[in-house]
Amino acid sequence: MRRPRWGKSVTFFGNNGASTESPPDSEEPSPPADLTAAATSAIGPADGRRVVVCGSDRTMLRVTTELVSSGERVTAIVNPDSRHYDRIKELGANVMGARVISESLLRRAGVDAADDGTPSTARALVLLDNDDVHNVHTALTARDMDPELRIVVQMVNPRLGKHMNRLLGDCVVINGPSLAAPAFVSDALEDDELTWLDLGGRRLVAGQADLIREPHLTVLADTSSSATPTLLPLSSSDPDGDIVLGTGVRTVWRSRDVRPAGWFMALRDILDSRVRKIAAVMAFLIVAGTGVIHFFGGIEWWRALYLAAGVVTSAGIDDDKFNDAQPWVKVSAVLVQLTGIVLMALLTAVVVDSLIGARLSRLIGGVRGRPRNHVVVCGLGTVGSRVLEILTERGVAVVGVDQDDEAPGVQTAHRLKIPVVVGDSSNEETLRSAGVQRCQSVLAITDGDITNLECAIMARDLNPDAWITMRMFDHDLAQRVERRLGLGHSRSVSMLVAPAVAAAVANRRSQVTVPAGRRVLLLTEVTVEPGSIAVGKRMGELDEAGGLRVLARQDLGEPWDWTPTSGRESRPNGRVPAVERELQAGDRLAVAGTRSGLARLLMATRAQQSSASS
Repeated sequence: MRRPRWGKSVTFFGNNGASTESPPDSEEPSPPADLTAAATSAIGPADGRRVVVCGSDRTMLRVTTELVSSGERVTAIVNPDSRHYDRIKELGANVMGARVISESLLRRAGVDAADDGTPSTARALVLLDNDDVHNVHTALTARDMDPELRIVVQMVNPRLGKHMNRLLGDCVVINGPSLAAPAFVSDALEDDELTWLDLGGRRLVAGQADLIREPHLTVLADTSSSATPTLLPLSSSDPDGDIVLGTGVRTVWRSRDVRPAGWFMALRDILDSRVRKIAAVMAFLIVAGTGVIHFFGGIEWWRALYLAAGVVTSAGIDDDKFNDAQPWVKVSAVLVQLTGIVLMALLTAVVVDSLIGARLSRLIGGVRGRPRNHVVVCGLGTVGSRVLEILTERGVAVVGVDQDDEAPGVQTAHRLKIPVVVGDSSNEETLRSAGVQRCQSVLAITDGDITNLECAIMARDLNPDAWITMRMFDHDLAQRVERRLGLGHSRSVSMLVAPAVAAAVANRRSQVTVPAGRRVLLLTEVTVEPGSIAVGKRMGELDEAGGLRVLARQDLGEPWDWTPTSGRESRPNGRVPAVERELQAGDRLAVAGTRSGLARLLMATRAQQSSASS
């Protein structure tokens, strides 16, 4: 029997996003009263202003559902042609149908800040279009209309997303593929040893030191004693057994059991059975013709072979010109002429490259050998592309499947030298080509629920022992499939994104839980509020031995600084190191700590009530 899934908490963040999963109550003690009070104060009461959400796909529906259920007043700008239009209206949101988002439309939706400082009716704008260009355009328009508006934007291109804060200021970027891919990988590997998160503007991972790529950012726990591990130690007697924080997993050499087909295998596939049969017939005719010419014509063997080959291949040379030549010269002439025919064929192939390109892509991207114990990823879109990258980092043998040879993941697979089978993932022959009957796990993560369901059913028939994870949008269908068909686990990218968006809209403090034996550490970001005790202090003054460690800081309007404990000397640009600079209101801190340590930090960074108000 397989062990239960998600036995530990694995929390995933979007870029500057929010926690999307909480640890089970059985593994997590109740938070102390002071932390509850501090967290409640950090969230603050709702101000009754609206949240404007723009989009038309399934993520739009999930996010609207999440916001409405959390008590937000939502204005949804939806393309009237969207199949989710009526469903969004039924949720209770104020729906505005529009195919193009303009400045006047945003103003009618609530982005209507006045020149005299009156805030907009809307306090947040959420952009969920699949086109990054449209999202950026709308975000810049909204920022010009209201410099104080909170903007949450979903970006498909993570590189562009990193520059959004510089362009927009108060902006939270959510990247769905980066948010969802670690969850699918964890399912495929039945593994909960690693915790992925976005913290301090960086994509990080926490886990055992022997799994995390060096250099490690910090040691989170010394697990020499599994019952009572030492949290946030200054040094460790067994570094390999520590739980550490790093920027990626250690590179492991992959087994060569799964290899791309390459040109040799492509050539073998091009010379299929029909070509081999024709070649065999031609060879038989040449051999037979050579014998007939030799025995019945009284001509020596080499010349007989030359004449027979010239006749069969239609490449012969007028024999009168070669009566006095040596036989091997005449045979060489035939070979030269055959080479010329091949070269002409190659020239023709260049002209018609557009017609045969897809076929060559299938052949070169195939699978070589008989792969075993690998992971088959069906669906190589943006999510599948990120899944391939993480599996490769983990040293896992993987085969990709997609029917579109121009999909983003296909290009990623070629770059990582991962074999790809181009074909319908619900087709038995396609799955057999990917070695599903001998694989360890199957990830059916195409954009279609039915395609993923068909793929899962076919994979179960081919390999009853494989662990199958499906990507399904329809929550009710997913539950019934899991319960009645027993096809494995199912996940939805939109359901992972929606809580992160809702937390970003509410400006809630987000945190990730890292288990360490019977204890836990929390990693989160905290803002220094005006008038708080932390203003004027240095970073080191906030650290607590075994209770809290400040990992990085972000000064207001500046990028994150992850070198707070580097040398005391000034930087090359003359700037004082982060560890020496006094904290100012608006600065953000990336921290790791226990519950009590984090509670004390929240109280230290929270604005103090004046005696007059009390």
